[in-house]
Amino acid sequence: MKKILLTSAALLAVSLSLSVQAYDGTNCKEPGNCWEPKPGYPEKVAGSKYDPKHDSNELNKQSQSITEMEARNKKRSDHLNKTGEFVYDVDEI
Repeated sequence: MKKILLTSAALLAVSLSLSVQAYDGTNCKEPGNCWEPKPGYPEKVAGSKYDPKHDSNELNKQSQSITEMEARNKKRSDHLNKTGEFVYDVDEI
């Protein structure tokens, strides 16, 4: 009886491990490339209801702020090189 119980438990463990390895829930085109869209998601996003339609002014805000920051830093460093005094507020220069 004990031997039959051990054998059935071992067979159950083996069958569960094989079923887990057989399917992982994704359809991979190649190893590591397992992204698949949800049902109803279009092949081409542009022009669909999923198209974000970003405003170019909103996208350029960060690059504009970076160029403004670089200009302020240049004024600060020029003033530091001329006078030897660091002034954080550019309006005071």
